[in-house]
Amino acid sequence: MSVPAAARHEPADVALLTGPEAGTMLAGALGAEGGSLVDWHVHTVHHRPGAGVTVGYTATVERRAPDGDGRVRTEEYLCATTARLSHGAGPGLVRLEQEGGGPAVHLWRHPADPELPALPVACDAAALSRRLGAPVTVELLAYRPTRRAVLRVRRAEEPAVAAYLKVVRPSGAHVFVDRHRMLASAGVPAPQVLRADDDGLVLLAEGQGTPLANLLARGLGRTAPSVLTALLRTLDTLPAAALDLPRRPAWSERAQHYAHAAATVLPQHAARARALADGIDELLAVSDPGPVVPTHGDFYEANVLMDPQEGVHSVTALLDVDAVGPGHRADDLACLLGHISVLPHLAPSTYPHVPDVLEQWTRACEQLVDPVTLHARCAGVVLSLVAGARRSDGGQWRADAEGRLARAEGWLARGRELLAQRGPH
Repeated sequence: MSVPAAARHEPADVALLTGPEAGTMLAGALGAEGGSLVDWHVHTVHHRPGAGVTVGYTATVERRAPDGDGRVRTEEYLCATTARLSHGAGPGLVRLEQEGGGPAVHLWRHPADPELPALPVACDAAALSRRLGAPVTVELLAYRPTRRAVLRVRRAEEPAVAAYLKVVRPSGAHVFVDRHRMLASAGVPAPQVLRADDDGLVLLAEGQGTPLANLLARGLGRTAPSVLTALLRTLDTLPAAALDLPRRPAWSERAQHYAHAAATVLPQHAARARALADGIDELLAVSDPGPVVPTHGDFYEANVLMDPQEGVHSVTALLDVDAVGPGHRADDLACLLGHISVLPHLAPSTYPHVPDVLEQWTRACEQLVDPVTLHARCAGVVLSLVAGARRSDGGQWRADAEGRLARAEGWLARGRELLAQRGPH
């Protein structure tokens, strides 16, 4: 699979949106409305290979005081993207053309996201209280510009009880809600939909249980096999109706795209990333993915809550079901194993027990699906995580990114060994 022509601009787009020219663009956009940029820093970089680059900035802005007496400074969150938007420039959205024929850059001030019209209401406790008909507090937990946001909501009179708002694109809201309801009716422990509005604001009940990530940090010990059994049992409960949903490509099937993203953040290792993608493609071509079955699509430790009681191993909540649909069991297993395999690079002191669990679970999963395809797909998952290691807050990230790249190479190497053991094919 080749990288689309649009994606070839993306290293330059990353450089543009994270370099000095970004400050010039931000200052120009603010100046058009009477503000001046005092200071700015890159906060996050979101790179979707083939779909553009989006960057979030923390900025100090100075403008005339509301009463007209003097000037005041405020801290604001600004965004810029080279992604194609479904809405043209309008109030709060500035469009800038790049010299040399690059994609247009759109800039806006959070929460006025052009693709998430419900976000301003979701981020405003007073407006959200009016929408929900009860006084609430709200806390932003995650924001992926133009894609989605997650917020925690608490009723003012019951602060101990939480629900979660997911703000999605209006065009995808009905599919998102239908997927949740389909799973709940099949007995899958997906969060209950409490409210769904046409502008993309969806209120979900809080999932109960302890994140699998926390259990992995504590160490599973002799319970590791029974925990894996509980995870597999949950995948088995995914309903056949999921086969009628749109299929999303697996990470391994987009290895060339993720190699491109990895090379963008680690240009000195671009050849390694390309070789990884080529190797993954080669193994996928000669291995058996297994039958098409209902899959979760993003099955890893952060999206699984479990009963914390010792001796009770059951999944109590399955989160982030946006990608549920047809696929291969090997991809859900690869997602689980691949994500777990990078935890020691992400936080080595937090996950000292992971290597033992990973070895046990990998051996067990090799008995469930073709081992060659499993390792190739694990390599694809980990390759997709390399670019995400990049941090713009001043923290060290290169060792983590390089560790992920090496981990992907390890998965691929083992897949090749297993293939060689089969002899001529």
